[in-house]
Amino acid sequence: MIMKNKWGKLNFTQGKINGKIILVGMVLLAIAGLLMTGQDFLRLILDGDIDKIRTAFTGNPLNAFLFMLLVMMIQNSFTVIPLILVITINITLFGVVNGFLWSWFTSVIAAVLVFIGVRFLFKDLLINRFPPRVLEDVQTKGFTYVFQARIFPFVPTSLINILAGLSTVHFRHFFLGTMFGNFLFFIVLSLIPAGILSSSFSEYELGMILFAAITVFLGLRKVYLRKKRSIINEPLEGSPSKEISK
Repeated sequence: MIMKNKWGKLNFTQGKINGKIILVGMVLLAIAGLLMTGQDFLRLILDGDIDKIRTAFTGNPLNAFLFMLLVMMIQNSFTVIPLILVITINITLFGVVNGFLWSWFTSVIAAVLVFIGVRFLFKDLLINRFPPRVLEDVQTKGFTYVFQARIFPFVPTSLINILAGLSTVHFRHFFLGTMFGNFLFFIVLSLIPAGILSSSFSEYELGMILFAAITVFLGLRKVYLRKKRSIINEPLEGSPSKEISK
């Protein structure tokens, strides 16, 4: 049973059993998705054959939604499928708004599943593969680390999930950082398949633009707040000084 003392701290009783349940659930979902499709759609996705995918799912919206959930889970586990391709397929199948929302929603669900699976099932297997200072950095920065990693295009999605799962970062920080970071990043990426931006832009270029814009904004905001505090703390020129009674 999953228990939660405070929002953000997940505690599992009988951790190994629950970990196996999570793993079995993920495997069953993958098998169900493959059985429902009945074709090698993963190969079509890797080949980027969007037209055949759209034709295959015509009249089967439920299968399409479930299959794209499976694809997003794979993307969050191994990052073998380009994120921009997954978003493009979702927008092609479900429209701009629904495609964006389904991409965002499934990305959060998939990230949470990988996070929980790593933390409670694969931690002993993976913990020694990463330097302790990296995991400490994730824990120390928490939400900020996850959020910045989500909008920075050169950090693989799966790596963020794995590092967060191996660290002791609060689930709340991971969840919120993923939710807000993916929302912003996915909006920018969705502009290409929506036809608003030219397809000559890559997801890395768009991600760098978004990352730079947010970094500049946060930097200017920090300078502004610091300057504002210094002005408030400075005594007004010519103001009478208060006598200190003895």
